[in-house]
Amino acid sequence: MTARLMENAPLAPYTWLRVGGQADRLILPSTEQDLAKALATTPETDPLTILGVGSNVIIRDGGIEGTVIRLGPGFGKVAVDGTKVTAGAACLDARVAKAAAQAGLSGLAFMAGIPGTIGGAMRMNAGAYGGETKDHFVSARAIDRKGREVHLTAEDFAFRYRHSEVPPDLVLIEATFEAPQGDAVEELAKIADIMERREATQPIREKTGGSTFKNPDPETSGGRSAWQSVDAVGGRGRVVGDAQMSELHANFMINRGAATAADLEALGESIRADVREQLGYELEWEIKRIGRHA
Repeated sequence: MTARLMENAPLAPYTWLRVGGQADRLILPSTEQDLAKALATTPETDPLTILGVGSNVIIRDGGIEGTVIRLGPGFGKVAVDGTKVTAGAACLDARVAKAAAQAGLSGLAFMAGIPGTIGGAMRMNAGAYGGETKDHFVSARAIDRKGREVHLTAEDFAFRYRHSEVPPDLVLIEATFEAPQGDAVEELAKIADIMERREATQPIREKTGGSTFKNPDPETSGGRSAWQSVDAVGGRGRVVGDAQMSELHANFMINRGAATAADLEALGESIRADVREQLGYELEWEIKRIGRHA
């Protein structure tokens, strides 16, 4: 099977916020061989963007220059071997949490609270409910621009809060985590609790991109979290065009139906400006904003 290639491909359907322009070229590889061939035959001077499940990204209205790669279902498998859990980069984080719990492994339940895939979780050291990706990370595999397989360790990632140092043009394809033995019933109960809490406190039924801003340094923010910072400047429920800061969770941005990427970005920047001017510190974006302005 060969990778699907689409020219001038609309990208909004591939993101949770349902906004964004076109990709000059969109490649949808089904296998590692497809991916390696696609990368090896794409000029290294061509800009390359890797798109996951689209849960934590705003693609701007002018689209993305060059080539966009989105991994297919073949990269979505997960397997447990002893205390090791190996998952493809396109595997949903929640699926990894459940597989580990069913195998009686402890510590990965927090992944059930991360709306995305393992590839994105690795790249941004995603975290939720007291856990971070780095906590159980062992190693990863990737494909470089020449189509060669690369093996990576935690040292290569240099994880820190919501960040890693992996080069943006390395396509992550698989990760291995290690978790100690625990009790399957207890771990599955933790996952159920996390899912119930998400349902009650986050607008997960809306078109949303998850957390909009990173939590600021508590020393500079007076202990305020990101959502408390948004609340403090009256940002909860704020609307720009058809973009809105959620009434349910002030750090979640939603598309009420016909928002543009420009609406979403303008809304976020208005919150950042108010926090800077009224509270005296910076709120950093957690959602990635990529592509060209219209």
